[in-house]
Amino acid sequence: MMALLQQAVPAEKLAEIFTREALLAVSPMLALTVGAVLLLVVAVAPALQPARGLIVAMALALALIGQVRIFQTPQNLVLDGTLMADRTSALWGMIFVASTALAWLFSHRYYTREDRPFKTEHDALMLMTPVGMMLMAGAQDLLVFFVGLELLSIPLYALAAFRRNRPRSIEAGLKYFLLGAFAAAFFVYGAALVYAGTGTLSLVELRELVDTEVWRGNRLAGAGAALIAASLFFKASVFPFQVWVPDVYQGSPTPVTALMATGTKAAAFAFLLNAVFLLPPSTAISVALIALLTMAIGNLGALVQDDLKRMLAYSGIAHAGTVLLVVAGAMAGGGELAGAARDAALFYMAAYVFTAAGAFGLLALLEQDGEHFTRISSLRGLATSRPGVAAALTLFLLSLGGIPVTGGFLGKYLVFSVAYRAGFPVCAVLAALLSVIALAYYLRVVVAMYMQPAPEGQPPPETSHTPATLATGLCALAVLVLGVLPAWFLDRL
Repeated sequence: MMALLQQAVPAEKLAEIFTREALLAVSPMLALTVGAVLLLVVAVAPALQPARGLIVAMALALALIGQVRIFQTPQNLVLDGTLMADRTSALWGMIFVASTALAWLFSHRYYTREDRPFKTEHDALMLMTPVGMMLMAGAQDLLVFFVGLELLSIPLYALAAFRRNRPRSIEAGLKYFLLGAFAAAFFVYGAALVYAGTGTLSLVELRELVDTEVWRGNRLAGAGAALIAASLFFKASVFPFQVWVPDVYQGSPTPVTALMATGTKAAAFAFLLNAVFLLPPSTAISVALIALLTMAIGNLGALVQDDLKRMLAYSGIAHAGTVLLVVAGAMAGGGELAGAARDAALFYMAAYVFTAAGAFGLLALLEQDGEHFTRISSLRGLATSRPGVAAALTLFLLSLGGIPVTGGFLGKYLVFSVAYRAGFPVCAVLAALLSVIALAYYLRVVVAMYMQPAPEGQPPPETSHTPATLATGLCALAVLVLGVLPAWFLDRL
């Protein structure tokens, strides 16, 4: 392999590409990839099965350490200018590792006995998803981003259908695969049009061409940018590409849904903010209107749901619309608001990852006592039978609703502030009003848990295990720290 590589690329060029800084930049991805390969070895060696959990934990820990090192010693562009390894990409990477670790902790003992022989493969697939996320967030080349997109998507297709004995899970995997394939095709076709119009796939070079005659009036490049945006809107579950979300989220295993709802959305917005210059500033108001429409569809759809998992899926659509306001603000404000938009998106997604992962994780825990516990009507009286679970779920729901003293409140404030400063005060006010609507369905769950009697003849949920308790505690702590001590995070941006 090295001989073929040396024939294709001169040794001097290889030395310039694979520098010490480059190895540091890709070290988190290498740790996760090695962990996934080791898990595949464990899958064919039953004697090594006890080491499965240790391998996953070590891979995630090494990936987090690698991102911390990148944050402390940013390297900027590496790998011949195709990958960014700066403080921002490191923070995104930490968010991706956290979302994967939380989903993995909540998946402990989630699967039924007939699925258990394939748990090692499940963990290997889960470890590969943050590799794709990191490539997406740091990509400075459209081809590198596409590689990351597929590294994220293909494992998720398999994970969505992982419960092979349940028709809903198979349906979720099939829907996600078919629609995801179309979205990937949009991106590839869009990248091809951009290349045909400009002669490059590098974001660095495209950024330099945006203010030149090569880009102005270039219909091929403009159409390509629109197709790329459509592909990213699909991954972020933004209107009109959000129709797959409720069915896929409901049918997928709940820990996988937690990973889809958090890490995937964060990765899409991370790249969208990097490539926002491809979209004309004149379309910023259109993007802001799409954001409001996405929020409206998500919140109104959630109001009529009795299944909490499906309700959170519609809620995720609404939150995607909220973050899209940051993108619109970055488009309208240009370089002046670029830093504020980046900080708002990072803070919002950090808070959302811990909040949504905690909510979906608790659902995964309750679901082990019966799938009916995902229905709001089955959660009546939960505060009496499981006060700890009810209190944690209440905290996560209040954070999703943007109640003060939670991370969700300050996240929404930062987003609306960017929209207002970008010249969209009406959009900021309407977005705030739509967020108030969301409290109706969040508080409906709280009322059911605390103010309504438990259903007759239904035994209360009893399942409890240490990994889920640990993950819930971490999520609750993070939500409160981000809400009470936001400077701890904001000072590091």
